[in-house]
Amino acid sequence: MMVETAILSVPVFSTLCNEAFRLRRAVFVYEQKVAEAEEFDADDLSAHHLVAVTAGEVSGTLRAIYAEEHVKIGRVAVAGRWRGRGIAADMIGRAIELHRGARDNRFHLTAQADKLPLYERFGFVAYGTEFLDGGMPHLAMKNY
Repeated sequence: MMVETAILSVPVFSTLCNEAFRLRRAVFVYEQKVAEAEEFDADDLSAHHLVAVTAGEVSGTLRAIYAEEHVKIGRVAVAGRWRGRGIAADMIGRAIELHRGARDNRFHLTAQADKLPLYERFGFVAYGTEFLDGGMPHLAMKNY
């Protein structure tokens, strides 16, 4: 049985955004051991938040931040029980669709090193040297 996922743009501190923050805490802080002080920051207040809802529950989230030269996609998280179903890809595609006009279709992100193929499907290319973020290897990526 195919379960549909809705990808919604939600305001910060709305009920759905608060559930997305709860998901980020579960994935990044508890599962991946990122310090909570590193996970949540002032950018959350001005970011554009996307939330994936599957079978009535928040299954994924990401945020998009308007930097001067590009839109930065970040904090991509999918709940464990929903991984492997294309939710992250659906959210990334939706974020690009919604925000491509903001910075002339220029997007940037930093990806966990083992997640590069996901972003490469959307035309992102890694550049620079690998660095640690939250204790995990990351690479900067951009589509321009």
